[in-house]
Amino acid sequence: MSNSSFIKLVKASATSQVTLQDVKSKLQHYIDMTTKTGKQLDWGYSEAAFPYSIAEKPEGKDQWFYLKGKDQKLYKYIVFGVGSETVPNEEGNEEQYFIQVVLPEGATHGDKGKANEFCKYLAKEYKAELHLFNGRIMYYYPRKP
Repeated sequence: MSNSSFIKLVKASATSQVTLQDVKSKLQHYIDMTTKTGKQLDWGYSEAAFPYSIAEKPEGKDQWFYLKGKDQKLYKYIVFGVGSETVPNEEGNEEQYFIQVVLPEGATHGDKGKANEFCKYLAKEYKAELHLFNGRIMYYYPRKP
């Protein structure tokens, strides 16, 4: 059984649409930030913070990519995809974009922890609504009182 988490772009989000390339560049920014932090601390922090390499398969082109763990005992895979769905609103229906993060069969506890961390980072960057693996929802966009 695979587990999914969704980062949904809402009206108050930083953007209304997202592409796979956008997600990759946000993850690359995360890698760059942790690398700089590691240099400041004189420690290989980026390896601990992002123990994956970004990989693609031809059948997933422009639909999904995955992170492959560098140490397969601790980290295996996390899959990222983008999509949209039609949701009702006051004016009728609208297209809502989302990022889906999947923990495939055989994912480790380390994968789940890192996936949660990356989801929170992406949701914060996009000011989005995060639907976690456990069903809870976190709001990273400004909400009216």
